[in-house]
Amino acid sequence: MMRGLVKGDNAFVPTAPLRVAVRNGVDVAVLLLAEGGRVRGDADIVFHGAPVHSSGAVRLSEGGDGDGTVWLETGLPAVEEDITRVLVVASTESGTLRDVEGLSVAVLGTDGTAVVGYEVTDAGGETAMVLAELYRRAGGWKFRAVGQGYLDGLTGLAVDHGVDVPEDHGTEVAPDHGVDVPEDHGTEVAVDHGADVAEEAPVENRAPETRAPEPDLPPSPPQAVAKVVEPPARVPAAPAPAPFPEPVADWTFGAFFEPHTLSGPGNDVISVEGLPPGPVVVELALRTEGYTGVWTLTPDNREDDLLVNSTEENFRGRLLVVVPENGRLRLKLRADGPWQARVLPLAAARRLSEETMEGWGPDVLLHTGGTADAALHYRGSSNFIVDVFELAEHDDPTVLPDARPGYINEIGRRRETLELPEGPLLVHLARADGPWRARLKQPRAATAWLRRARR
Repeated sequence: MMRGLVKGDNAFVPTAPLRVAVRNGVDVAVLLLAEGGRVRGDADIVFHGAPVHSSGAVRLSEGGDGDGTVWLETGLPAVEEDITRVLVVASTESGTLRDVEGLSVAVLGTDGTAVVGYEVTDAGGETAMVLAELYRRAGGWKFRAVGQGYLDGLTGLAVDHGVDVPEDHGTEVAPDHGVDVPEDHGTEVAVDHGADVAEEAPVENRAPETRAPEPDLPPSPPQAVAKVVEPPARVPAAPAPAPFPEPVADWTFGAFFEPHTLSGPGNDVISVEGLPPGPVVVELALRTEGYTGVWTLTPDNREDDLLVNSTEENFRGRLLVVVPENGRLRLKLRADGPWQARVLPLAAARRLSEETMEGWGPDVLLHTGGTADAALHYRGSSNFIVDVFELAEHDDPTVLPDARPGYINEIGRRRETLELPEGPLLVHLARADGPWRARLKQPRAATAWLRRARR
């Protein structure tokens, strides 16, 4: 009997040749991602114009009965070792995914029996979506129901997963996330992708994803990229689920919970009930050519803390918000265009490391090692405000400690070095309307935190 999953659920599947059915009447593509959460090149994109992966492990075919089903043949044992995730992507050429009846994906075993499946019930105005993924886990493979939609269609989805979108295709991606990284900085770190959800433990955590070097591959036909790109869009890529980093031993600061996804057409109140009290991460992306403002609301619905005050086109970022004791998060949003938001646990914050991390807009970064210097390079033209919150000796996970003295509060392009004490701690980019880079210099191993964890 097939096991039906809800969004975010995962289950083991046999490491064997499998068939995946995608219904109904949508265009289907498959992205084979390396360790960095990105394709290695155009050859890792499988779609109707290039239906077979060069390894032979992935093959697309239309259903012969004309019912709109697209079949994906996956020989999991033959998937190259460099590939860690196989994304199943659905898109529409006209209309939106909310118009697709019976949008679903199912995995069938070698005997034709359905093993696991996922039916999308909350599609909205998106024109492209990561329906599901097959990913490596504990020497085997698991299937996860993802359901991550993109208002800007395949353009945003492709860019988020490392697909080279040529300028001559006329695609306008906003905001510009490109940062000129000097050659001596080495590895380029990709935008976060794919929140890992609870396995047998409360939550499975995963380290920040870094982009794997691209091997020498034969050039793909020009149409391979063209098929992955939609007409120009002015919508920023929807906030991708932040990956959970490696488990922080004995983590107690903030509870784990399933992400909450919301969207709307403009000015609105973002409201989520039943959250654990304490700090959380709110990812936000808007299509706008005007002003973006976000305030927390008091219990009597009065504006309180100003979290975002931006005139940047197509704002996006991650906000640090404290959920009150009643578990009710309420944010006032002023925006002149459609928006998407995700509420994530604090442990989903991206992890600082010696690898260069890139971002755009405000963000919440987590440091769990020993003393280190954080090198920050901001390329925006407005305020750059950074706070540090030390969590190690803070016993109340429902409130934030006072910010550590010596934070950054500057205007315009800046290169700053922030001296960090031993973690765990938060580096909060409270204002950053522009691209930035961050990395650790000369980090030392944690001491007190490890001692506490090993008791």
